[in-house]
Amino acid sequence: MTLHPKYITNTAGKKQAVVLTIDEYSHLMAELEELEDIRLYDKVKSKKEPSTDLTDYLKNRKSKKH
Repeated sequence: MTLHPKYITNTAGKKQAVVLTIDEYSHLMAELEELEDIRLYDKVKSKKEPSTDLTDYLKNRKSKKH
């Protein structure tokens, strides 16, 4: 998506704020959420802790209850 920002400037012409359309803003927010998910996934995967497959975990959990 191509952004078309509009800038709000002060009396000296210095940019103070940006105005985006709702579609542009929504697109940016969705992209940021996806990036955050990817970073969290990468962080979790980089840890050297042992992991268990979900299917195995559920089987073990079920057998411990009975």
